[in-house]
Amino acid sequence: MTDDFAGRADAVAPARRERVSQTPRARASQTPRDRAVDALRAFAILGVVLGHWLVTAVVADSGTLRVTSPLKYLPHLTPVSWLLQTMAVFFFVGGRMAVESRGRARDRGAGHGRWAAARMTRLFRPIAPLLGVWSAAAVAMLAWGADPGTVYALVKLVWSPMWFLLVFAALTAATPLVTRLHPVWPLAAVAVADLVRFGLDGPSWVGWINLGTGWLVPYCLGVLWAGGRLDGRVTRWALLLGGAAATTGLVLWAGYPASMVGVPGAPVSNQAPPTLAAVTFGLSQCGAALVLSGPLRRVLRRPAAWALVTTANLAAMTIFLWHQTALIAVTATALRVADRALPGLHTAPVDPGWVAVRLAWLPVFATVLAVCLAVFRGHEARHHAPKDEGPFRGCRRERRAGGCA
Repeated sequence: MTDDFAGRADAVAPARRERVSQTPRARASQTPRDRAVDALRAFAILGVVLGHWLVTAVVADSGTLRVTSPLKYLPHLTPVSWLLQTMAVFFFVGGRMAVESRGRARDRGAGHGRWAAARMTRLFRPIAPLLGVWSAAAVAMLAWGADPGTVYALVKLVWSPMWFLLVFAALTAATPLVTRLHPVWPLAAVAVADLVRFGLDGPSWVGWINLGTGWLVPYCLGVLWAGGRLDGRVTRWALLLGGAAATTGLVLWAGYPASMVGVPGAPVSNQAPPTLAAVTFGLSQCGAALVLSGPLRRVLRRPAAWALVTTANLAAMTIFLWHQTALIAVTATALRVADRALPGLHTAPVDPGWVAVRLAWLPVFATVLAVCLAVFRGHEARHHAPKDEGPFRGCRRERRAGGCA
C-alpha cells in the first residue's frame, strides 16, 4: 500500500514524454520499496470494488430503481462478506505509511501542518470531477422526469462510501497523537459503546462513536507496524487467530451479525456503525496481512506481478471513486437499450442464479471503469516536473509541501 489511500505509489510515472512510452512494468522497476505493503493496498481496493459489485443489486421495479443486496435473500452467501470486507486493511496499512511519510517529511524540514495539508489535498482533489459529474447527472435526471426516489438511490450509492475518506482524513491529521496511543484503548472504547447500546439498552447514537474508535484500532496497529513492533511471528499469529476466535464468539454467543457488510433490513449492521465484531474481525485481517507479507514479497519479485500492483496503486483513488459509477452506468444503459429488466442486473437477487449471472456482468463493469480511469485519472496525479528531478519527479509539489514519500 502507498502512503495512504489517496497517496500515489512511490513508483510515480516519469515526465510526460517518458510516461507515454513507458509500460507499467518499466515504471514499477524504478522504486525499491516494501512491495507487500502495496500488494495489500491493491488487495483492499479489489475487495471494495468486488464487494460493491457483487452485493449491490439495483432492481428495476415499476419504473423505479431501488437498491438491495443478495445477502438479504441468500444468507448462505455470508462468508463472501468475510473476503470482501477489507476496510481494516486500508486503515492498517494507512497507519504505517502515514508514520513513515511524516518521518520523511520531517527529515526534509517540513512541519506537520504542511505535511497534513499536502495529504488532504491529495486525498480530496480527485473528488471534484465526481462531484461535478453527479451534480449534473442528478439535475438532468430530475429535469427529464426521473423518479426522485430513483435519483436519491443512485446518488446515495455513489456517495455513501465517501465516509471512508472523512474518517481516514481525520486519523491522518491526528497521526502525531495516534503514535502515542496503544490500540487497546480504542478497542476498549468500542467494547464500552457496544455494551451501552446493546447490553444496557442505551441510545443508539452511542454506537457512532465507533466510527472513529473502531477504525482507529487498525490504524494504531499500522503505527506499531511502522515501528517494528509487530514483526514477531507470535504477534502476527496471535492477531490472526485471536481476532478470528473473538469474532466467532461474538457472532455465536453475543448475537452479532455474521455478515461483515451491511444487509438491508437487518436490525443490526456490523458496519453502520462498526461493532466490536467488526473490529475484532479487523484484528484478524491485520494478522493475516502480516502473515502473508513474506510470501507476497517473494511473489512480487516477478516484474509482471509487481507491475500489476503498481498500476493499481497509481489509480487507487480513481478506482475507489468511480467504481460505483461504472456499475450504475452499465445498469442504466442496459435498461434503456433492452427496455426490460435483465437477469443479474435489474432483477431481485433471490436465487443463486442471480449470482452466477452477476459474475458474468463483472467484465462489463470493469470495462466501463477502465473508461472512467482513462478520463479522470489525471485528477489523481498531475506531473509537471522537469525531467532532471529523477524517479520521484512526479511528487515535486507534494515534496515541497512535505507530503510526498
